[in-house]
Amino acid sequence: MQALGVTEIDEPARMTTAELQAFLELEFPQAFERGGDILLEDSGYGYAKVRLRHADKHLRPGDTLSGPSMMLLADTAIYVALLAAIGPVSLAVTINFNINFLRRPTRRDLIAECRLIKIGKRLAVGDIGIRSDGRDELVAHATATYSIPPAK
Repeated sequence: MQALGVTEIDEPARMTTAELQAFLELEFPQAFERGGDILLEDSGYGYAKVRLRHADKHLRPGDTLSGPSMMLLADTAIYVALLAAIGPVSLAVTINFNINFLRRPTRRDLIAECRLIKIGKRLAVGDIGIRSDGRDELVAHATATYSIPPAK
């Protein structure tokens, strides 16, 4: 995914995809247990690709995937992209989140790709696109800002 104004960052990731998965399973076992609905597919410095596996619990009336499920996916994608850039900081938190629902997602897995637009000492801003698996068009677009706690 190439977002507006975002260029590729030639910097090594601070955590690999496998390290990120292990960290999330340890810190957030309720959401990231093995075989769960969220799967980290790829990551790099300031980048993450995350899958939300289709499950009936993510549906809403009208036989479509729910907004809260898409918001969970987008927020997870920026968190993973941030950790890939700064390392294992469990207390980084969302301070702003905006999402636009663009079209009705079908009964498929959803894929979110996030690129960080800015990584500062205290704040990081990300651009997230969500697609239905196997489709090119976005079903949602989000931006989010994370607060990075001061280093100790």
